Amino acid sequence: MPRMLDVSDEVRAEIGDEEADRLLGGDNAPGTYDCTSCRTPGDSERERTSTVLFVGEETAVLAFAHASCIPSQVVPVSEEQLQGAVRSITGGEGQRPQPEPDLPLQAELGVTSGLLLVGGEVQPALVVEPLVPIARPGTNGPVDVFLELLTEQGFSTVTALDQTPEQLPGWSVLLVMGKLHAVLQPNANGGAPVAWWQAHQAMQVAEEWRSAVNKSGRVLVFAAPVGTIGQQPREDLLREALDRAAAAGKLVGAAMPLAGT
Repeated sequence: MPRMLDVSDEVRAEIGDEEADRLLGGDNAPGTYDCTSCRTPGDSERERTSTVLFVGEETAVLAFAHASCIPSQVVPVSEEQLQGAVRSITGGEGQRPQPEPDLPLQAELGVTSGLLLVGGEVQPALVVEPLVPIARPGTNGPVDVFLELLTEQGFSTVTALDQTPEQLPGWSVLLVMGKLHAVLQPNANGGAPVAWWQAHQAMQVAEEWRSAVNKSGRVLVFAAPVGTIGQQPREDLLREALDRAAAAGKLVGAAMPLAGT
């Protein structure tokens, strides 16, 4: 049975037209799968599914994700990271995969947009969650220091969503023609800001979210460690997940001005 698969041009270029056509026709493609982004079940016969190709130095692994989580894409990784991805995708037991020591902070991040009630007002927000644990560059651990690194960058610890986080100087959220392109951070070498996170493809956002951003001129950006928030189908569930993360001390945030339109 044909699958509801998205195979991007870059994935097709890597796996070849013949293999891509077999996947789209239902061969070599799973019916059900665990999303490589949010780790919840998916069904390629019933919902749009992205093909995600992890490419190492010598090998490659094809994984699947909800199209609502991440687009079809090629993700370059080291062989060590690729083995971790294999264990994650197959649900294999054994040693917990360790991130690459020099993994940059802009490693694969899942980003969700939503309108949230913060400080008694409805605010446009982005929720950021890594797809893998983040290690400090140049070290072998601890396993996940994502929040620690963001705090060093100026993000504030969020213990409750009862007030707006402080604005983070030099950071901004880039919209181009109404689509989300990147979260920008100051350039350590001076000059124009650089991308801390950049969408593989411009991300469509809801009209209500875009209107709220254009009205306020800013976005609230919240971040949590891998596996804390997940891909929530509704904004009320997203808010509940954020409240739980805040109560557990696993949430940081910052307000960022809008760049672009």
